[in-house]
Amino acid sequence: MLNVDTIKNGIVIDHIRAGSGWRIFQWLGLDKAPFCAALIMNVSSKKSEKKDIIKIENVMNIDYSVLGFIDPNICVNIIQNEKIIRKVNMELPERVQNVFRCKNPRCITITEHYVTPSFLLVDKKNAIYRCEYCDALYQAGAEYALGD
Repeated sequence: MLNVDTIKNGIVIDHIRAGSGWRIFQWLGLDKAPFCAALIMNVSSKKSEKKDIIKIENVMNIDYSVLGFIDPNICVNIIQNEKIIRKVNMELPERVQNVFRCKNPRCITITEHYVTPSFLLVDKKNAIYRCEYCDALYQAGAEYALGD
């Protein structure tokens, strides 16, 4: 049995799609952090078969819109004095900017590097986003997030 100590003050990112935790861990810069951070992968889950969890023994700013884009099922727990003081449930953001690049080679965001990639949510049920410049479609999820 794996035992990871409780967090005194910090953040727990829970219900991460199994296998996506490492990319979020790197995106947050936790692989180079000077404080304690743990990535626990393939944990048994009641909601789904497996999940990843990230425990951070530090308070830091997190862009919830990016987490919501990666996986809208993620829940962020803010911990203070070893107790959850706030739960933040993610949802798909209406707009995503500068999170991933458009794959269309003719898109202006590819040819003109000063143009910020921007995508609008067009189908919430299927998590489909459309490039604001060329109308290319993308499905939200870890495979497109974090600079791919």
